[in-house]
Amino acid sequence: MSKVLTAVLTLAFVFSIAGFAAAADKKKPDGAKKPSAEEIFKKKDADSDGKLSVAEFKGKLEGDKAAKAEERFKKIDKNSDGSLSLEEFTAAFTPKKKKDAK
Repeated sequence: MSKVLTAVLTLAFVFSIAGFAAAADKKKPDGAKKPSAEEIFKKKDADSDGKLSVAEFKGKLEGDKAAKAEERFKKIDKNSDGSLSLEEFTAAFTPKKKKDAK
């Protein structure tokens, strides 16, 4: 009985270690940078016309998430032309630097 229990525990340990290793492989390696707003824009620009339509901006989102993305799109579209330029997209998704308090 103890040999069976030992074998089961050993297998459970091995499989848990293998699971952690597989999960670690899926994460970005330390020091990997996040894609820039320009890189994300180019990836979303499916037809490569230099602007994002609402559909390109939403991507595969559905339901509430798609509705929220559409609202966000309207806020980002500063000139209300129904598309986002790289400048509009970058301005919306680039963190603003905090000013030094004096």
